[in-house]
Amino acid sequence: MFKKVVLKNGLRLVLSPLQETKSVTLLVLFGVGSRYEKKDINGISHFIEHMMFKGTEKRPNSLALSKELDGVGAEYNAYTSKDITGYYIKINQKHLGLALDILSDMLFNSKFDSEELEREKKVIVEEINMYEDNPIMFVDQLFEEIVYQDNPLGWIVSGSKESVKNLDQRKIVDFRDELYRPENTVIGLAGNFDDEAVKLVEQYFVERTTKEKSKINFIEFESEQTKPEVNLKFKETEQALIALGFPSYKHQDLRLYPLMLLGIILGGNMSSRLFIRVREQLGLAYSIGASVNAYQDIGNFVVQAGLDIARIDEAIKAILEELIKIKNEGVTKEELKRAKDFIDGKITIDLEESSSLADWYAKQELLTGEILTPEEKLKKIFAVTAEEIQEIAKDIIQESKLNLAVIGPFKDKTRFEKLLKL
Repeated sequence: MFKKVVLKNGLRLVLSPLQETKSVTLLVLFGVGSRYEKKDINGISHFIEHMMFKGTEKRPNSLALSKELDGVGAEYNAYTSKDITGYYIKINQKHLGLALDILSDMLFNSKFDSEELEREKKVIVEEINMYEDNPIMFVDQLFEEIVYQDNPLGWIVSGSKESVKNLDQRKIVDFRDELYRPENTVIGLAGNFDDEAVKLVEQYFVERTTKEKSKINFIEFESEQTKPEVNLKFKETEQALIALGFPSYKHQDLRLYPLMLLGIILGGNMSSRLFIRVREQLGLAYSIGASVNAYQDIGNFVVQAGLDIARIDEAIKAILEELIKIKNEGVTKEELKRAKDFIDGKITIDLEESSSLADWYAKQELLTGEILTPEEKLKKIFAVTAEEIQEIAKDIIQESKLNLAVIGPFKDKTRFEKLLKL
């Protein structure tokens, strides 16, 4: 079970004990990401995440910080997404105090040195180059770019090379101060800890009080799409990468449960319909799968695949045929049972790790304000019927809402537009 504690400065702490392990994970989440940005500062959330590792007065550079954590064999990192920035340390439970000291020092005392900032710009530009050179990663961005047209939700998390180069210390510090506030923070603590853990967290985090709430919020998105859209990026590749899908549901929408099961049955594992048809039977792809993404106001359902360039048209048609089939005919009882058991097994395995446990509870609290235990979530999943899945398929799988992103040696996107018929 978990326990939620609201500290006197408004910061939320979610405790999830796991006594079977000797480790503990400290995860600090902030409700900020690229969708909170303006165009001229796109990438600033990601940039701040990088700068948090560059030194404080107590630990003057990244080496000083990493030496302390490496010295006790800790795992540590950070990430930025569209709506979350997270920092974590997984460590031997006897060193929890060290993890709290270091992470709070990073978050509240980072220097944001101007010279270091200029050096890090070059690092992030190279990160953007790496991202753009990796079609498997970049095709998802191209997909969300067309699903969420003209909205920050469709912008790249890292920002553009131009926007990153134009960031300065004042913009970065102001943005940090505006959104790194206690009421916009959730700490997840999972693993082996004792009753003193809350006092320790208070010791390192409770002094960060604010009188005002952040005035920065995200711009909500509502799809107005009326026809299929294609986003094509020409690149000389040996394999074509595609992401094909539709806008879908937000966090807390109960329709996410049947949609999750629809995704498993279509492309969630090696016994899914798309894997068997497109890879095993037709030999058109090496990798293929389906996934569901949810945000506070909307989401998407997407099929990703790496395809034979010479037979890409045939592969897209086969994928569309499977979408039409599941929409018109629904799923079998056997498929539904297997999908439910698959999710049950994945959750059980994942939550054996303190890091996954911290992530499970803290993200729910930050993004929805409502926490479901694994048992509560599985109960909702196991209650889904085959009829509900078909109903969701009919609602989601519509030609007018279809989006396709393609990376490969192609210049004419009309050839792909002609394929998008349901």
